[in-house]
Amino acid sequence: MASFFYMENFVTYILLSSKHNKTYVGFTSDLINRMKSHNQFDKKGYTAKFRPWVVVHVEFFETKSEAIKRENWFKSGVGRDYINNHFR
Repeated sequence: MASFFYMENFVTYILLSSKHNKTYVGFTSDLINRMKSHNQFDKKGYTAKFRPWVVVHVEFFETKSEAIKRENWFKSGVGRDYINNHFR
């Protein structure tokens, strides 16, 4: 019997574009479709410019506000330093 992962939580995620040495931080409740947007569907914007992206880190949260709070931390100076030291 196959088991399926159903995401009821929110996630904060970090993407890496090795080709362009760029990172991206975001949050979502549907990481699979969000990745399709970043890598295929979006026609313009930051993530469309620096494809391909791979997920290098994911954190799960029960509420949207918790995920946004963590996203904002990763986008702070301290958070950017953490990303640069751990995921580049």
